[in-house]
Amino acid sequence: MAGWLRPLLGALLLLEVAAALSFLHHRYEEMVQALFHVQSQCPYVTRIYSIGRSVEGRHLYVLEFSDYPGIHEPLEPEFKYVGNMHGNEVLGRELLLQLSEFLCEEYRRSNERITRLIHDTRIHIMPSMNPDGYEVAAKQGPDSNGYLTGRNNANGVDLNRNFPDLNTFMYYNGEISGPNHHIPLPDNWKSQVEPETLAVIQWISSYNFVLSANLHGGAVVANYPYDKSQDQRFRSHRRTVNTPTPDDKLFQKLAKTYSYAHGWMHRGWNCGDYFADGITNGASWYSLSKGMQDFNYLYTNCFEITLELSCNKFPPEEDLERQWLANREALVAFIEEVHQGIKGMVSDENNNGIAGAVISVQGISHDITSGDMGDYFRLLLPGTYTVTASAEGYQPQTVTTTVGPAAPSLVHFQLKQDVVRKPPERKASGTRTNNKVLAKKVVPRATRRGTQR
Repeated sequence: MAGWLRPLLGALLLLEVAAALSFLHHRYEEMVQALFHVQSQCPYVTRIYSIGRSVEGRHLYVLEFSDYPGIHEPLEPEFKYVGNMHGNEVLGRELLLQLSEFLCEEYRRSNERITRLIHDTRIHIMPSMNPDGYEVAAKQGPDSNGYLTGRNNANGVDLNRNFPDLNTFMYYNGEISGPNHHIPLPDNWKSQVEPETLAVIQWISSYNFVLSANLHGGAVVANYPYDKSQDQRFRSHRRTVNTPTPDDKLFQKLAKTYSYAHGWMHRGWNCGDYFADGITNGASWYSLSKGMQDFNYLYTNCFEITLELSCNKFPPEEDLERQWLANREALVAFIEEVHQGIKGMVSDENNNGIAGAVISVQGISHDITSGDMGDYFRLLLPGTYTVTASAEGYQPQTVTTTVGPAAPSLVHFQLKQDVVRKPPERKASGTRTNNKVLAKKVVPRATRRGTQR
């Protein structure tokens, strides 16, 4: 290449990066343009798809990053970010657009860390779950925006109070030793949720997500489940009772990963509140019913936390770059947390994957299941665990494995079919009468079947 071309190409590249990383608030059409711009710049590792439409007909777009976009690769975990669930909490929306452009640009630059992340993870980014509410808030702008203006969707519903209340079922199940995972939805659930909520529930039912975060504003803290306490209200006052999940220590670690990679969240003092290490159990802060965070944990395999990212729900544009620099490392580091614990394949004796196999960890009363191809992902802290895989019609298998602090441990299960055995025949015994034998009636023993959940 001619020497005089190098400075010119370098300048053009800097101009391109500067244009891509401009810091401004994006209305719906501008947000869509930004997503398609990223897809056009990185066409081989991105895909855009819509999971449905809002009340006013706007698409709920998702940008996917993967070395094979649109395809689930066995043993490659699925991750998601969801922003702008409350329409007037806009920083998450802008950060996810910036993250999308950042991942694309760094991949094009052959950044080893980002390249490995995209090759080893299927990343789904939804900048706005509530585009209708955003448009209402954006019309007023940052300077005159009310605290609740645009928070709800076009039907006036708070989407983070609109998911089926599985916590109530879970607390009841606890009293009767029932499950706290993969709780069935009530029969009439579709008639009780908004279009945006319905789209998200169908989305997370279609992908075997492992880890997730939803981005909010109004505080600066990493919030983890449970969000709803068992006794939510006492008279007219909200009760603040720490309500941990069986994976409480893991959730604290996930929350700290974000808070300590963030510019100042970990310091604790923000927006007039104090949270040690910049994290909090949701119910310990205040009890919230029908939230998306708890729903993910109780209905799917996904572990989700809620990130409150700014004191100002609608920060001015001049603050966006500072906020991006404070969150950039945290956003990437949190995605990397999907690669911990154990993962593997659950298959039969012919090496066919078994979907829906139950993965149980001794001492942690929260199970996950294998995906359609038989692969599973179980987030765990470093340590030694006894893990059991079971499926209807198969004999369960139990192994002991050690999880390290870096890459996930690979633990495969091959389940043997549980053959229904006939009871052994018994010789007839009785009293001889006229050279005939009056045989006693034999009651067969119960047949054995595989472990069922």
